Amino acid sequence: MAKSLKSWWRAEAALAGVAGTAALFLIFGNRWLATDGGNGWLGFCFAWLFVMILWGAVTVVRHADALATRLGEPVGTLVLTLAAISIEVFTVVSVMRAGNENSLLARDTMYAVLMIVLNGLVGVALLLGGLRHHEQEVNVSGGRSYLSVLLTLAVLGLILPNYTQRTPGPMISNFQAVMLAAGALLLYGIFLWIQTVRHREYFSSAGRADGSSASPPAGKSESEPTHGHAHAPYRTWVHGALLVGSLLPVFLLCKQLAVLLNFGIAKAHAPDALGGFLVALLVLTPEGLGAVRAAWNNSMQRAVNILLGTALSTIGLTIPAVLCVSLIAGQPVLLGLNPRETVMLVLTLLVSLLTFSSRRTNILNGAVHLVIFAAYVVLIFDQAPD
Repeated sequence: MAKSLKSWWRAEAALAGVAGTAALFLIFGNRWLATDGGNGWLGFCFAWLFVMILWGAVTVVRHADALATRLGEPVGTLVLTLAAISIEVFTVVSVMRAGNENSLLARDTMYAVLMIVLNGLVGVALLLGGLRHHEQEVNVSGGRSYLSVLLTLAVLGLILPNYTQRTPGPMISNFQAVMLAAGALLLYGIFLWIQTVRHREYFSSAGRADGSSASPPAGKSESEPTHGHAHAPYRTWVHGALLVGSLLPVFLLCKQLAVLLNFGIAKAHAPDALGGFLVALLVLTPEGLGAVRAAWNNSMQRAVNILLGTALSTIGLTIPAVLCVSLIAGQPVLLGLNPRETVMLVLTLLVSLLTFSSRRTNILNGAVHLVIFAAYVVLIFDQAPD
């Protein structure tokens, strides 16, 4: 019994650490985060919060993945997706509502997610996978399915608002917001049905694209077991309780991080896009590391499912969530990208279409995506204010 408790405590140390940090900030946070505090102390608090939220996000993804294994499809995919995306949505809304309302954060975060995933993480996965395995196979049908929805939602949500005539600037009217939110949810729901029920073979490895046998759950490679204690060591209700128990302190810490993020960017006169980049980096790290590890282990289809699925869930669920908050709270949200960001996004989507239109990938594909990612990072800091 003692050995079992010790093993459990070691496995769930993150939950204790995150919950303890949340309790400390709940009690002392207002005093610790007072804006007249020293820069060194505020910097330490930001780093502390960032690391603990990241640690908590890894725990959330682990328990959600275990639940996905237990519950099967399509419920498992929904649990995994909603658990991962909820942290991002809550962080974005918290930063928007904290202190000086940041009406650009939702746009900057969605743009940052697309650039980090489709260029940075995809580039690293393709490069490392190509270096180790020369060429790797992906299912073209699945890649096209992801990118067709991504392309549509990215243009409607991040480019079209610049050209609507009902409202000035990169904004949309309330009626347009309702239609965009409903359209995004509809497309994402249909995609999930295609992925988990109707055409699961699209998202299996390329060698089985003919659908000769059932594919594994989305985001799993065929070499991995879909059942077993290695992936789901506890009972289903225990994983569910630990998932909720991990999410709650992460949400609380996100609210504390929002205060520091807004204050730090304003005080350092840093570009607004840096806030979106940091939020995106925070929520993408757990799944991004899993995708790169899958590519290194020659499970490129699993890496594609994770990365493109993350990008799609981000834009497909963040747009409706942010627009709903905007409509309810009466807070304006700017969605349209500026011209340089529009060019970078279009280039990224075009290169992604070319990359995943072929069944085989290599190091050249990875290098191209990484060069675009480097340009994106440079443009964050080397630009005039919007």
